[in-house]
Amino acid sequence: MKKTILLIEDNEQNSYLTTFLLETHGFHVATAADGAIGIDAATKLLPDLILLDIQLPLMDGYAVAKALREIDALKPIPIIAVTSYAMVGDREKCLAAGCTGYIEKPINPETFVTEISTFLRS
Repeated sequence: MKKTILLIEDNEQNSYLTTFLLETHGFHVATAADGAIGIDAATKLLPDLILLDIQLPLMDGYAVAKALREIDALKPIPIIAVTSYAMVGDREKCLAAGCTGYIEKPINPETFVTEISTFLRS
């Protein structure tokens, strides 16, 4: 059975590339263009993994991660921040908000799927 990944990303180009890479490697990808839609989708889908952009409209990724972590059914699901925020302390801020991991943008197409695969539950 295919693993489902929820991608919460507002940039169409980033969403396209990420979805292409993941689907090429056999994953099912659901997308959400903002935090509120992403939270709703996560609650309904219960994906195997959530990829979360931090710089989102209306509700930033930190708030989204915190909201996702407040939902009991979503607590065991890994949330990976995929963000262009790469200053000192940004990784720690993502982890403090509830993210399980952190990947800097731009993503490396050659290593991205391997990176996120390490966070998937068996």
